[in-house]
Amino acid sequence: MTGYARTALLLAALTALFGVVGLLLGGQGGLIVALALAGAVNLWAWWGSDRAMLRLHGAREVGPREAPELHALLAGLAGRAGMPVPRLYLIATEQPNAFATGRNPENAAVAVTQGLMRTLTREELAGVIAHELAHIRNRDTLIMTVTASLAGAISLLANFALFFGGGDRERPLGIVGTIAIMILAPLGAMLVQMAISRGREYEADRIGAEICGAPLWLASALERIDAAARRIDNPAAERNPASAHLFIVNPLHAHAHDRLFATHPATANRVRALRALAGESVAPAPRRTLWSRRGPWG
Repeated sequence: MTGYARTALLLAALTALFGVVGLLLGGQGGLIVALALAGAVNLWAWWGSDRAMLRLHGAREVGPREAPELHALLAGLAGRAGMPVPRLYLIATEQPNAFATGRNPENAAVAVTQGLMRTLTREELAGVIAHELAHIRNRDTLIMTVTASLAGAISLLANFALFFGGGDRERPLGIVGTIAIMILAPLGAMLVQMAISRGREYEADRIGAEICGAPLWLASALERIDAAARRIDNPAAERNPASAHLFIVNPLHAHAHDRLFATHPATANRVRALRALAGESVAPAPRRTLWSRRGPWG
């Protein structure tokens, strides 16, 4: 099954789960409430989630005068990808990481951390930005926003389960079944959300490697970011763990393998796939950071 088909199937499963939860918890009334809630949440997610996510992480927009080399790199890679140049944001944290957001390529942003600028070579940074551009071009930023919103709405719906209906006749599963749904529905939604996230990361790695033209640049960047994320905290991500799936590497903690509850594939698996794509295994890129000195942001 292709990555796109798998994502579509998982999104359909998540949408169906949302409707089923509403129906089982409150019958026809619960279904109506579920559909209304889903519509409201997705409308907000489509229109304003990118700005909310950037504010959540304290991201600040930087212009070409402030970061000319980074803007030139972003513009060049966007040109190779055949897409508009996204807005560029900087996050003042020392953990090297990055994410993309926006409902479409015309309204997109790429955010990189201060630590990323200080840690990676120009080649590695190109691989990371190409990965984020792949997310934007594939509409993954919208897919993951909708997925996270649906998963959150299912959890919210389950938390209010006991308020649906006036008695057991309006609760098809009865009180015991309602409590079971309260526990199992959010768990199921989280599993589907994380499965979609892992699948989109593999696809963005592959397409990002095509955009930058060097899979090993991205492979080297992933290894370096993963090693740093194990020892450097990202305070904003720790306060808002639901946003962890947006980053190129999990900002919260590393996983030894692709566990069910992992937001990202294991870095070793991603690097292995990129090396296979390159058809070789070589040493990491030379250590020439784009910003070897302190930038104008301090």
